Amino acid sequence: MNWRVGVDIGGTFTDVAMIEESTGRLGIAKVPTTPLDFAEGVLSGLETGLGRSGVSPERVSLLSHATTIVTNALLEGKGAECAFVATRGFRDLLELRRSTRVDLYDLFQDAPPVLIPRKHRYEITERIDAQGEVVTPLAEEEIAPLAAALRESGVKTVAVSLLFSFLNDRHEKRLGEALRAALPGVQVFLSCEVLPEIREFERASTTAVCAYVGPLMESYLARLHEAVTRTGLPELVVMGSSGGVVDIAECLRMPAQAVESGPAAGVIAAALVGDQLGENRVISFDMGGTTAKASVIVDGEITVTADYEVGGAANAKRWINGTGHPIRVPVIDLAEVSSGGGSIAWIDPGGSLKMGPHSAGALPGPIAYGRGGTQPTVTDANVALGYLNPLSLLDGELAIDKAGAEAAIDRHIATPLGLTVAEAAARMIEVVNANMAEALNIVSVERGHDPREFTMIAFGGAGPIHAIALAKELGIPRVVIPPAPGAFSALGLVATDLKRDYSRTFYAALAGVDLDRLGQAYLAMEAEGAAMLEQAKVPPERRELQRYADVRYRRQAYELTVPVAAGPVTARTLAAIAEAFHRKHEQTYGHANADEPIQLVNLRLTALGKLPKLTLAQHRVASDPRRDERQVWFPATGSVATSVVWRDGLEAGETIRGPAIVESLDSTTVVPPGWVATVDPNGFLIAEEREHADA
Repeated sequence: MNWRVGVDIGGTFTDVAMIEESTGRLGIAKVPTTPLDFAEGVLSGLETGLGRSGVSPERVSLLSHATTIVTNALLEGKGAECAFVATRGFRDLLELRRSTRVDLYDLFQDAPPVLIPRKHRYEITERIDAQGEVVTPLAEEEIAPLAAALRESGVKTVAVSLLFSFLNDRHEKRLGEALRAALPGVQVFLSCEVLPEIREFERASTTAVCAYVGPLMESYLARLHEAVTRTGLPELVVMGSSGGVVDIAECLRMPAQAVESGPAAGVIAAALVGDQLGENRVISFDMGGTTAKASVIVDGEITVTADYEVGGAANAKRWINGTGHPIRVPVIDLAEVSSGGGSIAWIDPGGSLKMGPHSAGALPGPIAYGRGGTQPTVTDANVALGYLNPLSLLDGELAIDKAGAEAAIDRHIATPLGLTVAEAAARMIEVVNANMAEALNIVSVERGHDPREFTMIAFGGAGPIHAIALAKELGIPRVVIPPAPGAFSALGLVATDLKRDYSRTFYAALAGVDLDRLGQAYLAMEAEGAAMLEQAKVPPERRELQRYADVRYRRQAYELTVPVAAGPVTARTLAAIAEAFHRKHEQTYGHANADEPIQLVNLRLTALGKLPKLTLAQHRVASDPRRDERQVWFPATGSVATSVVWRDGLEAGETIRGPAIVESLDSTTVVPPGWVATVDPNGFLIAEEREHADA
């Protein structure tokens, strides 16, 4: 029997999730993340997980990995030294950016630092116009001196983005060919290969991001690949930001697609749970050690956006433009805030309590973990209030320093604010919950959804602790805690398909578009996707090609993406595109105009290599369930005696009435007073307010 294995690096822990394909049997492991060498934590987690489940490497059919190396390099400014080559006169394209700012009224705010300093930005004589016609031929005599200058500079990578290369890539490809021949060992990224789409700044920025992180990604994946293959495990695949895995070669061809790979995996797993439980309106809530993420899934459809920025300030909000470097790659639509178990509490000059954005991370981590942390965190507050086991976590492998956590809360928060330790810890939880409620509102209310019509699927190491309190605040009636919630994103890595996204600009009015030309454009993209699936050795019966289009009303600045039917492009195809666009525009912006002319802007294609669908289940493994009791603080009751049960010992149909704590190896679930959690036949915990549960 084969197993699929997923490894997800988090801010505090590296999670390994394993599932047996035929039975749905789960295995998990959590080990501390190793920031100095992430591969060390990955290998440690694999060894622990395989050993605990008694699985030999030859029984692993899929090894999937979510990496944070792209995001971390951009956030920390630790990418490679790289160069940028542009059309003459456009050397400062990356510096000019767009006019979008985080705060409209702050005239003194600074844009994020440019990834490539001016001394490494070069120009070459050439010009292609907006119709794709050559105005000025490429100056062949300038290529050799340019290559010599790049060689002299010692850069590791080169990003090339020439004007209108998405319409005519002749100059860019010729220049790329020459630079690759003249600079062996230097990676050269061409915008026509990375992102053949309209909008020069976004195209240049995406290409620059690839060049900036490319060498780091190549070095990291090479070391990790070599290490795991020595153990006899299969070839590694990497989770992409749009919700599918790609092989290492594809990932290195466009490293930007690995941004947000871990959070994307969590949403994929939440969609799997929603489908399995028959829930067609789902909010996924993922709270880990550093951040909390939320996304919406309606009728099994995961929302994907191409408007994404990465690498902004530490306190930048995920959904606000102007905070970082734009990358035009499909990314699962998430709202993300800097609120996690490691978020540090502090008091601002005005005397207000703040939580985050700074995090204790994996090292030193929360004070309660005893690894040298000195600043009180969300985890320390959860320990002080009794939500987390005051003695140990990870089934006894992680000792807890409750006294140290309480002393730090007293010194840094309680005494300055004139509160008791319990009051201060409760205030910390109240503030961090308010931060996370903002993310949930962003993906629901601000997207035109009523959260009262949704079910929340909560996961992450800290998610089940806070989920029910958040659901109550937003009026969400049901909360589902899936099996292995603490390693759930890693579980999503083994539930996803092989996936690669393609795009190209096709600028035309929808009415009267050349049907044959449009059809040929899709066929050319499908040929690329089919070749990728063939190279990945995906059986024909598991291949799927999905068409999409970016569409807008005439004179609009930005587009919405709608599906396009397969097969020959006909007048009926165009009518369906128009209908889908009007409907989506109405939902997104609250209005639509069926009489307004529509423009096609970009064509998109998703190539899928589909894996057999999995069924998740958590089976009872303890015949003599552990049960205990301890004092736990709740807003409605204060400190009260609360039952504590071990999740592995719960039987299907069993009911846990709040106040109660449900503990497991990887996570803790808090059931507050007035709520009831029921164990379904597959081991899911389903929590509802008591009046709804008793109805």
